[in-house]
Amino acid sequence: MPRAQRAVPAWLAHPFRWQRLPVPWPAVVRGALCAGPLLAAGIATGHPAPGVLAALGSMLAGVNDRPGTRRTGVVHIGLPALAAAFGMLLGGSLRAVDAGWWLVPALCAVGFVSGAVSVTGPVRSTAGMQMLAATVLGAGMPLPGAPWAKALYVLAGCLWLLLLRLVLRTPRPAGGALRGERAAVAAVFDALADALAAVGGPGAEPARRRLTAALDRADETLRLRRLTSRLLRRPARTEELLLAERLAAATALCEASVALLWEARPLPSRVAESPRRFAEALRTGRPPGRLSAPENSSAARGAFDHALLDAAVAFARERPLPRPSFAAPATGTAAGAALGPAGRDYGLRVAVCIGASAAVALLLRADHWYWLPTTVTFLVKPDLGPLFSRTVNRFTGTAGGVLVFAGAGLLLSGSWWPALVAGAGGALLPFATRHFALQTGAITLMVLSFVYAGGARQAPAERIVDTAIACAIVLVVGHLPRLADPRRRVGQRVTAALRATERFLRHVLAPRPDGDPADPTERLALRRAAYRALAEARAAAETAAAELRPARDRVPDWLTVIAAAERIVDAATACAVRLDHGARRPDPGEAERLCHALAAMAGALEDPRRHRATGTPPPALGPVPDCATLTDVAAELERLREYAGAV
Repeated sequence: MPRAQRAVPAWLAHPFRWQRLPVPWPAVVRGALCAGPLLAAGIATGHPAPGVLAALGSMLAGVNDRPGTRRTGVVHIGLPALAAAFGMLLGGSLRAVDAGWWLVPALCAVGFVSGAVSVTGPVRSTAGMQMLAATVLGAGMPLPGAPWAKALYVLAGCLWLLLLRLVLRTPRPAGGALRGERAAVAAVFDALADALAAVGGPGAEPARRRLTAALDRADETLRLRRLTSRLLRRPARTEELLLAERLAAATALCEASVALLWEARPLPSRVAESPRRFAEALRTGRPPGRLSAPENSSAARGAFDHALLDAAVAFARERPLPRPSFAAPATGTAAGAALGPAGRDYGLRVAVCIGASAAVALLLRADHWYWLPTTVTFLVKPDLGPLFSRTVNRFTGTAGGVLVFAGAGLLLSGSWWPALVAGAGGALLPFATRHFALQTGAITLMVLSFVYAGGARQAPAERIVDTAIACAIVLVVGHLPRLADPRRRVGQRVTAALRATERFLRHVLAPRPDGDPADPTERLALRRAAYRALAEARAAAETAAAELRPARDRVPDWLTVIAAAERIVDAATACAVRLDHGARRPDPGEAERLCHALAAMAGALEDPRRHRATGTPPPALGPVPDCATLTDVAAELERLREYAGAV
């Protein structure tokens, strides 16, 4: 059986992958109370168009209704809601002036902006996609009303779901306020306990990646909390400052745990039990209780025990320190990413796909052309999975949704039944995030309900034909050499990750005067930035590895490079811990040669043709600095050097 599984190509197996996620029952309830009731209200009052637009807005917001705190919900739902309202305003204006064939270049321009913005982060990516989808729907759906009124109806539907998100909450636990923020920090301690339990086993590195992801989520949650306080000009509360201190203590514990992971010596179960006690204390508000006894058997274990004591003090403290230390990872500007090579490439890809689909749709059926480019909008998104997998699941989900809608039309009668179907689709949407085909089916049910209530009652077979054409367009455009080369898309992220790794390594090895301790805040921030960049590169590389590529097209093994860079960051972290405990700091010249070698690897991957043209490999490593873990760092760098010379 394992041999048969390995024989299946990744591009063929990916469409059948199913995420195992808990059922978000609060989001299911909110979904049932959004699109269906709003559409029913429009039908009951004799104004179906406003009901359709408000229900459409609530559907777009429902796609972003993910677990998290109220503040993260405001950002994750609110920003795409504003983008969708702007897109409806723009699309409604194009329809009002009867743009005709000028729609094609106009949608190309919107598609380029949407694609360029999408590379700057997940929330902006969703906002860009929904802006483009709303522009297409606003320009194509034959609904009466002024463009500004349509935009307000869409925004009202989004705000209705956001209001439900703020009102319908689960009961507050015994811990009191900051329920979501406490849960996010508690998840860090749980992930830390899992990582410590995996030390010395095959699951150590995946556990460290899950720990990094938990830290990123907790960091985002608290940053949004602080941003809200600054916008409201409200001083931070005592509970907020204490929680920030406890996350800082968790971050220091994570650094020591990485050093333990690098040593790869299994730990007693009582060591992993201590972080779980901290997690339980955050959830219940009770003291963490007894912790594991210190054991100074190595520098990493000594650092962990010291960080554990600091965490216990942070949990016992009832008043915050004057200035709690908390490090946020450094990131580049969104404008720089959107205007960079990745933003331009993806923007051009979206523009070509949208322009081609709009032109074909206008040729086929000029009165109801919007379905085809709307389908392309969701298909062209690379962060939704590999291209072949997206097209297969999109067609399967659309066909299933059309059949279910057609069956509901045969069984139900009257003018109200589309609202019932829309409500069922809205309730299914939060659960459907575990598979793209299921999510597509739920969205298809809702959109067909809106179209039917709006007066367009064409045969559902047209929707299947349009979806098939859209899949064909995206497959063709998505495999054009200049528009879909993963070496351009993934290589940019891998290069950024290697440069972040080099900055962290340089900070660890930097010479310091005797008695001048290193700044732990800056070091933690650089380490977090390196891990975050590596996580983004790994996600892009895993998607590229499952793409359908021609047999003659040799795609670089990005995952090997990323795994080597992750081990370099792990080794540098372990080295930093040893340097803090008295290890001899390397000679500045040796440290510079080591960092320069890593920077050269990033340059070679960024422009591999430079080394092929000159016939010279990347610079070789110099002497290895005198620190035990740096020998392993040099070995990983040597692997990268050999790989970069072969690209």
